[in-house]
Amino acid sequence: MPPLAFPFFLLLISLSASSSEAGSIGINYGRVANDLPTPAKVVELLKTQGLNRVKLYDTEATVLSAFANSGIKVVVAMPNELLSNAAADKSFTDAWVQANISKYYPATQIEAIAVGNEVLKPSLWATVFVDPNNTTKFLVPAMKNVHASLAKQNLHTAIKVSSPLALSALQSSFPASSGSFKAELVEPVIKPLLEFLRQTGSYLMLNAYPFFAYAANADKISLDYALFKENAGVVDSGNGLKYSNLLDAQIDAVFAAMSALQYDDVGVAVSETGWPSVGDSNEVGASPENAASYNGNLVKRVLSGSGTPLKPNASLDVFLFALFNENQKTGPTSERNYGLFYPSEKKVYDIPLTAEEVNASSSTPSAVQKSQVPVSGGEASTTSSSGQTWCVASGGYSEEKLKDALDYACGEGGADCTPIQPGATCYNPNTLEAHASYAFNSYYQKKARASGTCNFGGAAYVVTQPPSKFLSKV
Repeated sequence: MPPLAFPFFLLLISLSASSSEAGSIGINYGRVANDLPTPAKVVELLKTQGLNRVKLYDTEATVLSAFANSGIKVVVAMPNELLSNAAADKSFTDAWVQANISKYYPATQIEAIAVGNEVLKPSLWATVFVDPNNTTKFLVPAMKNVHASLAKQNLHTAIKVSSPLALSALQSSFPASSGSFKAELVEPVIKPLLEFLRQTGSYLMLNAYPFFAYAANADKISLDYALFKENAGVVDSGNGLKYSNLLDAQIDAVFAAMSALQYDDVGVAVSETGWPSVGDSNEVGASPENAASYNGNLVKRVLSGSGTPLKPNASLDVFLFALFNENQKTGPTSERNYGLFYPSEKKVYDIPLTAEEVNASSSTPSAVQKSQVPVSGGEASTTSSSGQTWCVASGGYSEEKLKDALDYACGEGGADCTPIQPGATCYNPNTLEAHASYAFNSYYQKKARASGTCNFGGAAYVVTQPPSKFLSKV
């Protein structure tokens, strides 16, 4: 899921082209980390959050076994490195399906197989639109063989076969009505892929990240437009439709690209989308409050049942990225900070994930109602304080780093740390995170809430709602 520099990269969504029913929210469960909870604990976490769909990046036995009889639907994946074998030999896919699908189904409710991931993505040095090992040519043949192997087990109607496409498969995405696939991909890959999906009753998977478009074009794209907040909207010069958010425009650009190839009847699901809570200095917009706004408002958007301007009756099916922050992912800082949860299972920020939670927070249409502050052992205010901001500690940082940041704030930084001394008014709760949050906020307010004064090496971030306990006296 590398960042994309090309402006206005779009995306899609929607499993049904004719239903007006509410869409569904799932989540990507990546495991590129060395500090995650066990699969069994993950299953319980998903249940407590009301999430009943999950997408994996492999077919790890312990994970699939943990989901058995859980009631959670699972999308599994065949890694890119297996595509050449899968395309060349049906006996290979027969054995793979037997070992990785049939062995666990139906106890584990596998609903789809993602064959490869973002296969149609350019290499950094190639001039043609393929990966270094030319995996592209294997994609559709591999999908066909996997489907044929499922058919031998009489599983081909219950388990769909698809493949997540990178947004870079699109040649044009703005305005949405001009959406088109890259010309060099259409005949060799895109048309055969869409034809396979049509014939098997499957759907197109696509990974959509409005964050990339915004970060690359922050001077042109409104942040409110990217985060589903109230804004003036954008009128498509081609079809006259008005868009109130960037994701809808991206979705319709994909629909337009498919329509141009006469594949209007193939559905689309967003297999990945999200917003990072932490990023490098050049990753404009990466913050906990923006991540909470994007994901929280997206959940509300999906569960509302409304379609896009171009396809108003098409429900949206979305898999948020991701369940956890993954500390071993490479690339920019944002790559390790897309999680809704820390490995400790504590929330990075609080957003609604179910229709019940959305309904409970519906009094403020354009914002997440619940506190976005990761507070340990304390309650947070649900009352917004218009125009004011606070600085709090990020719960995912090591104790050593948090102590160093606290020492700086109370020492060289000049924060007033007297109230968090033993016996003082804000000493309780007596936790490192609570004391750090008080000190960070004291420093932040002292600096008149200036940009960049709530960071502390990534150990702090700005929130718009005050924690009710350890910041209540600030």
